[in-house]
Amino acid sequence: MTEKCYIFTPKSIKMATKDTKSIHGHLHIRYQPEKFSEKKVLDRSSTFYKDMEKRRSVRDFSNKPIPKEVIENILKTAGSAPSGAHKQPWTFCVVENSEIKKQIRLAAEAEEKKSYEERMSDSWLKDIKPMGTNASKPFIEIAPYLIIVFKRLFEYDKNGEKLQNYYVNESIGIACGMLIAAIQNAGLVTLTHTPSPMRFLEKILNRPDNERAFLLLPVGYAANNCFVPKLQRKPLSKISEFY
Repeated sequence: MTEKCYIFTPKSIKMATKDTKSIHGHLHIRYQPEKFSEKKVLDRSSTFYKDMEKRRSVRDFSNKPIPKEVIENILKTAGSAPSGAHKQPWTFCVVENSEIKKQIRLAAEAEEKKSYEERMSDSWLKDIKPMGTNASKPFIEIAPYLIIVFKRLFEYDKNGEKLQNYYVNESIGIACGMLIAAIQNAGLVTLTHTPSPMRFLEKILNRPDNERAFLLLPVGYAANNCFVPKLQRKPLSKISEFY
């Protein structure tokens, strides 16, 4: 028989079991992760690495449709990311509408043109030259979906008073990493696009004043005739230290 006890709170009486307890008056539940053998843990870590190692930033997209449920699952995965005080300071705006995508492309290309011609230093332009990029961004209209990630700087309570969010950039950075991993895991491709400044996205999508555009991700399948730069990632010895 499951043991039961009662937790008395100022407003109510809550029933608890051996799998729940109250900490500072808030209900906590027992964490029961799935358990694997040591071999299974190694196999899973290896399989996931091999899949993620194939991930590339893609600029040549197919317009092949993607079921909306796939995008919803990807977003739910990103939304499971940790965040400061569990505030979840993000909004994922999904754009499928062709007219809105066209507006975004025109605005993004205008900013990119200024960046390539005026804002980027010679060293910056030299560093991105191997990527083969330029101010033209046709993928914004070709990819079946755009996911624009907005960071929520603060919240409003029911009275219109501002409520603080914590570690916003760190939280949303983690969420975006999980979002990209989920896209790769689904067999799709993406590109981290940051046409700076990105305030035009807030206007086009009519976002509230507590949101700022953080990242634009076209999502879809790679085009049949897709090419990516031949790059080599740093080996483990160059990106880690074991103590």
